[in-house]
Amino acid sequence: MRPSPTRRTVLTATAAGAAALTATGTAEAAPASADRPPATAQRPSRELRALLREIDAARIEATVRRLVSFGTRHTLSVQDDPDRGIGAARDWLLAELNSYAAASGGRMTAALQSYVQEPAPRIPTPTKITNVVATLRGSVTPERVYVVSGHYDSRVTDVMDATSDAPGADDDASGVAVVLELARVMAKRRPASTIVFAAVAGEEQGLFGSAYLAQQLKAEGTDVQGMFTNDIVGSATADDGTRDPYTIRLFTEGVPSSETPEQAALRRSVGGENDSATRQLARFVRDVADNDATGMRVRVIYRRDRYLRGGDHIPFLERGYPAARFTEPAEDFAHQHQNVRVDDTGKQYGDLPEFCDFPFTARVARVNAAALWTLAQAPGTPRNPRIITSNLTNSTSLTWARGTEPDLVGYEVVWRETTSPEWTHVLPVGDTTTHEVDLSKDNVFFGVRAVNRSGLRSPVAFPSPQS
Repeated sequence: MRPSPTRRTVLTATAAGAAALTATGTAEAAPASADRPPATAQRPSRELRALLREIDAARIEATVRRLVSFGTRHTLSVQDDPDRGIGAARDWLLAELNSYAAASGGRMTAALQSYVQEPAPRIPTPTKITNVVATLRGSVTPERVYVVSGHYDSRVTDVMDATSDAPGADDDASGVAVVLELARVMAKRRPASTIVFAAVAGEEQGLFGSAYLAQQLKAEGTDVQGMFTNDIVGSATADDGTRDPYTIRLFTEGVPSSETPEQAALRRSVGGENDSATRQLARFVRDVADNDATGMRVRVIYRRDRYLRGGDHIPFLERGYPAARFTEPAEDFAHQHQNVRVDDTGKQYGDLPEFCDFPFTARVARVNAAALWTLAQAPGTPRNPRIITSNLTNSTSLTWARGTEPDLVGYEVVWRETTSPEWTHVLPVGDTTTHEVDLSKDNVFFGVRAVNRSGLRSPVAFPSPQS
């Protein structure tokens, strides 16, 4: 194993916030701030920029208004009316995704995924719940999968009211519109890995559709390396009228929902509360999507979801998949989970499309697209990263398993101070599965990421100790 720059050099550079270190390899240091990207940031490729330019705010608006036109999309609403209710919305969504699939050269397929949910809280009688799912098969590593979703069901003040108009423009026709626009733009392209576009049902009644989707993927042994749900991404205006049209929140849990007692004990011993696979996914989103190509700032929130609320990423987290939630910067609660009405003061309530900001939602779609497309084209997250602990030493030895991608060219070791939220140093180490850094594992956090021939980097993998 070839050692990295000396401990004295590394520590001097870290203290000084230097831009680069040169020794047998190159360690780039770029301390992150609100105005400076992390050291791990990746500039958008020409291919990605062209893809992002195709995302169309007018198409997103048309999707939202079409979904609103079904009157209500409540999970318990009528399923066999061609014009009203969740069944009409379901059929329209499938037709749209099939039209995109027709332009894919056979790479994309669309289908309904249905099951009968037995009575449960908010489900009084056996109810058919149907997800509308399009799958764009990868051309190089199709076994590696990324999922993006929005929920197409809607509600009003009374969550059991299945007949009143529930337009659900922001919550969550906006998220479904993002999913459809991504499917439309990507269907004509050839991702290396597989991307699943899902409009799920049953969210307002208890995350039923996404739970079924996640469970089906788990039962099939699917290698889902990242999942995003878009839920309430239609407006940049808060309840007090203030606007933040260039920020999107990304909710990401730290301690994994699927953590076992043994994993919890290990985490308490060595740290890593801020280094779950989901937090690494969030850092990756910032790396590739917080830039001029999307026009957006990605505000990562260190929380699984908002207080006492939840979304369709949670069933994926519970099954051990990295998953995160996109939500607008500040919500206006008069325009979600409300009956459509005007109160005595003349204030309009209800989740209506006139309160949406469609150029904002288009930028949210670009953030999603930048993350998903780069994930699908880059190497997969490194497997089995380990820090060797068998010898007491102030150097750190790292190992990992080599990926199988045909265009894989090497790896990078990254590190940061334990108090830093972002990776601050990047060290190219070549096409190897071991490396020694002349820096104590007790003082900093380490990670490993893969690099392909095009220069695209994977999310970082956080190592576990190995004695």
